[in-house]
Amino acid sequence: MRGIVLANTGSPEAPEPQAVRAYLSTFLADPRICPMDPRLWHLILHAFVLPKRCVSSAEKYRLIWTDEGSPLSVHMASLAAGLEAAGEGVRVRHVMSYGAPLMAHALAELRAEGCADITVVPLYPQSAHSTTGVVADQLASALAELAWQPRVRVIERYADEPAYLDAIAESVRAAGFGEAGDGLLFAFHSIPLADVRAGDTYGEQAAATAQAVAERLGLTPGQWQLGFQSRFDKHRRWLSPFTKEVLPKLDACERLFVVAPNFSVDCLETLYDIDIVLRQHCQQQRPTRPFVYVPSLNATPAHISLLRALI
Repeated sequence: MRGIVLANTGSPEAPEPQAVRAYLSTFLADPRICPMDPRLWHLILHAFVLPKRCVSSAEKYRLIWTDEGSPLSVHMASLAAGLEAAGEGVRVRHVMSYGAPLMAHALAELRAEGCADITVVPLYPQSAHSTTGVVADQLASALAELAWQPRVRVIERYADEPAYLDAIAESVRAAGFGEAGDGLLFAFHSIPLADVRAGDTYGEQAAATAQAVAERLGLTPGQWQLGFQSRFDKHRRWLSPFTKEVLPKLDACERLFVVAPNFSVDCLETLYDIDIVLRQHCQQQRPTRPFVYVPSLNATPAHISLLRALI
């Protein structure tokens, strides 16, 4: 029996300050995330950052929350169920790096169901120390905790896989892109330049993805731009150019489409930072120009087919 684990970042259990604080306290304390010496950061995080951020973040989560729960959690559960239903002799679980479901619990369930061959898919097409690296850390810790040594494969990145690039290009077309005068912004999450200096190739992967998708769509250089966003703090230098800095280069476009290829599933950053905040910014600059956010692959048949091809 083969077990498959789909991993993503995570979400609070509810759009309320207490739940958001519990989620952020775990997320922001991760050694791969914290911006300084962990002992000093622990003091700053709990004394100054969390009291304010849990309230402001809860307000943002309320704007994207659904009747079923967090969009990320809902789509992840649906994606895992769809992938399991599409295969024979497989069991699929989804896990979160921060919050539930936990990696150790998922692995324990797969072991109990007789899975001896485990494939872990961090749902980050472009790998990074702060995303795929965290999943690798938690996988190693969970296996040690369970004292279990199954056959394990980790799909560390798939940004250059034709099936992935085709799926992203098709999602842009499905959103209505293709008229004369359409422009496309590729919006990627930024990472600290310290990670780049430490060998993280995320930026190069992002650029290659944007170029490959643009080619599939037949775009000229003036029809698309690549930008990075969502800096955690302004005290460190972050991978750029930033999305708002490249937007003027698309001023000649009559309709603006925005796609975030590094997000396999919609979450706070796509649904709030892009579809609400960036939309408002663009509409202030160009009130009459249509703004179209291209949804992530989520639990669509295209995403399930992509994962089956990868696995």
